[in-house]
Amino acid sequence: MTNLSISAPAKINLFLHVVGQRSDGYHLLQSVFQLIDLSDEVILSRREDSDIIRQNPLPNISPESDLVVRAAKLLQTFSKTLLGANIDLIKNIPIGAGLGGGSSDAASTLLGLNRLWELDLSTATLMHLGLQLGADVPFFIQGHNAFVEGVGDKIQVMELTPKNYLIIYPGVAISTQTIFSDPYLTRNHSAITIIDFKEKFPEANLFKNDLQDVVVRNFLEVQTAIEWLENYFPDTQVTMSGSGSSVFCEIPNSNDSHERLTNCMLNLPKRWQGYKVRSLPRHSAYNLISTIN
Repeated sequence: MTNLSISAPAKINLFLHVVGQRSDGYHLLQSVFQLIDLSDEVILSRREDSDIIRQNPLPNISPESDLVVRAAKLLQTFSKTLLGANIDLIKNIPIGAGLGGGSSDAASTLLGLNRLWELDLSTATLMHLGLQLGADVPFFIQGHNAFVEGVGDKIQVMELTPKNYLIIYPGVAISTQTIFSDPYLTRNHSAITIIDFKEKFPEANLFKNDLQDVVVRNFLEVQTAIEWLENYFPDTQVTMSGSGSSVFCEIPNSNDSHERLTNCMLNLPKRWQGYKVRSLPRHSAYNLISTIN
């Protein structure tokens, strides 16, 4: 095999709590990650030389900052392979939206090149490498919805009820690092257990996104998007995903939900994007993942 195309699905955080901070500055989190069917596409072809060539690079993102390039070079260095790759990316997940697009792209690059370069590295090894690229990368490599803790390294697989969601991206990209370094961010949310989530979600007083207050304080567009969704769907909880800027809600099973959804999408302000998505039970490239354990 010399060519491979892999889906790279987005995720939403059903909640996100900051429960502490390590002495090295890394934040300790708890969250439930839900895979959704909004996906990028990573297109890989093997090179017999050692070059890593990024085809059609994203504007304003240097190769040194491009996560798919970094993932390829990290795997190349770790494995000591003499092979290289051409990497192209069809981008559908908005950048800086809190949907994990960059991390998912990096994970799919690691998975795909592990196959193309015939490295036969285990999923656990790829997850360890992925953590060096970003806290969300190991989640996408393991391929299931999960209760995630620590710095993204503690992952408990979960079965989640299939649902439809509406996601609004209000046209502003937000730097995760900026939000986590904000002095107003609280870092002492009481820890919960996976049992707490299973028994009590989505009680609003127990589950929230701790980053949301900081983001809406700095980005009026996010607060406006939250209020927009609350106006159309007052019967469901609106939550920001990750460090923003996307916000989402479950689409309720009511008689008028289709009409409300249609009106919401038709009336979106300019620069905003709306996505009706379906939850995924596991990564859309799971067959690739499961064959390399």
